Amino acid sequence: MTAPKLPEGIAALHAAYAAGLTPAALLAGLEARHAALADPGIFLHRPSEQALAEAAAALPDFDPLLYPLWGVPVAVKDNIDVAGMPTTAACPDYAYLPSESAPAVARLVAAGALVVGKTNLDQFATGLVGVRTPHPIPRNACAADRVPGGSSSGSAVAVAQGLALLALGTDTAGSGRVPAALNGLVGLKPSVGAIPSRGVVPACPSLDCISVFAHGVEDAWAAYAVMAGADNRDPWSRPITLGTPDAPLTRLGIPREADLHLDGAEQRAAWEASLARIALQATIEEIDLSPFLETARLLYDGAFVAERDAAFGHLVPRAAMHPVTQRILAGAARFTATDAFAGLHRLAALRLATQPAWSRMDALLVPTAPNFPTLAELEADPIGPNARLGTYTNFVNLLDLAALAVPACSRPDGLPFGVTLIGPRASDAALAATGARLMQVMA
Repeated sequence: MTAPKLPEGIAALHAAYAAGLTPAALLAGLEARHAALADPGIFLHRPSEQALAEAAAALPDFDPLLYPLWGVPVAVKDNIDVAGMPTTAACPDYAYLPSESAPAVARLVAAGALVVGKTNLDQFATGLVGVRTPHPIPRNACAADRVPGGSSSGSAVAVAQGLALLALGTDTAGSGRVPAALNGLVGLKPSVGAIPSRGVVPACPSLDCISVFAHGVEDAWAAYAVMAGADNRDPWSRPITLGTPDAPLTRLGIPREADLHLDGAEQRAAWEASLARIALQATIEEIDLSPFLETARLLYDGAFVAERDAAFGHLVPRAAMHPVTQRILAGAARFTATDAFAGLHRLAALRLATQPAWSRMDALLVPTAPNFPTLAELEADPIGPNARLGTYTNFVNLLDLAALAVPACSRPDGLPFGVTLIGPRASDAALAATGARLMQVMA
């Protein structure tokens, strides 16, 4: 028997609640659906039936105006603290039991959300493929032979498979955007610091963001609006004036041909089909992306990789880490403090070099991912395809930009393809309005 399908939107779920659906019945349906999927790689921890029943019973009276996420099932990446649930960052030797939820999670729960589990990830959030885990790999929701995308693999798959309506990921180099594209979802990456990152196992603390996966922009924005805001206990908190999604942006920059790096005819066909639809709604101009792409290379090819070593390299013995995680951290040893400062100086110069482009566009539009690797390709080369996935994502946080990944026209072979809107810091609301509009024209 097929498990009942979760409504693909907060509004639809709240309508079902208003018509008589109970949170207990919803949770029972999610349990049945999870059992039917038989994918052991999605969740690393799930609350007991009793704990979920208690959380549902503790909900206030149904009032979506006071509690905009009332009864909404949310999955949380297992590098974000949820009180009473273990945090492992996909490294069993690192496991601990937090007594306090991350502020982002606490704010969701206060708005009525129900946390249904902690999700799998590339260990210590280091990777864009979703296979760098000692646990079973979450199956891509659209093609079981393809990577699910990382590092927030379990979170994306949980939403795509109808096990949660929203999920939290983290995004340092694209981990909230690449899995969205590879599973046909929206991935909202806020301005750096807009959502507190306290309670997140750090990957690169100066760049880390909590991100949101959803089926639609409106739902992702609803979660973002609840989580955003200052935290005086978080040294990386940098709140913005959030605003409200209103008018879509109309001047979009796209990569010139020399900067368009797409693997294979299927990816290119999807990009061209998407552009043809988008061009009906916005003015499109080709932009020289070379300073953006050079910035992207700083993240893993330069001294910035040492920030990962400083952040989590000491948390457990190297032998307890995934082999690829060990390999990445080992690369930090080749950089000196002089290299780190040289990298910061080069980043400042590249930030300046990217500024003229913003006079010609309101937002940058890029393919979210230039490739869609198979599991076999990752088995043969665990580094190369992963590096390719970050082509259009790695530069965003380094340049202090906001981003929103949305589904676009599918590839001719039926696999999902996504595009990402990127804008200056605090352009989050405008990107949301634009992303929602683009999804309408590409539906």
